[in-house]
Amino acid sequence: MSEYVQKMEKAIEATQREFSKIRAGQASPAILNEIRVDYYGTMTPISQVAKITVPEPRMLLVSPWEKPMVDAIDKAIQAANIGLTPMKDGNSIRVPLPILTAERRQELAKAARKHAEEGRVAIRNIRREANDNLKKKEKELSEDAVKSQMDEVQKMTDKYIAEIDRILQEKESDILKV
Repeated sequence: MSEYVQKMEKAIEATQREFSKIRAGQASPAILNEIRVDYYGTMTPISQVAKITVPEPRMLLVSPWEKPMVDAIDKAIQAANIGLTPMKDGNSIRVPLPILTAERRQELAKAARKHAEEGRVAIRNIRREANDNLKKKEKELSEDAVKSQMDEVQKMTDKYIAEIDRILQEKESDILKV
């Protein structure tokens, strides 16, 4: 059972990672997590070649540890096509976050619901896998033991799906808050 609990927790973590990529109205360094920059021939995450801070609620400040990386980071953010326009500021890059329109907030909420559904599907797949393994062990265990373990798997599934629903509700309220 602990194997399936770990898998379900990983599904929750994956859903939370996807939510962190969806920018609500506030700046978050997680927005730039997936962007990679060419660092001496190796594609490296921006967070490993620069410090990303939030000096203002709607602004990210990217401070590269090496001055030549300013241009490369600027190009990488523009090429990522995430709706942000970086501005070079001497030895750093300022990334202002535009104010979200009501329509854009609805699109982001829809994307969050899509990620939550993917998380729920992953958890249900884990439940199915656990139940299939229990059915295979039906010859070794009694029918009642298998049924009680399947009930336990269902309770775990309900618990983790409720957790995804809770996280989704928080993210939607964050996105839709003006």
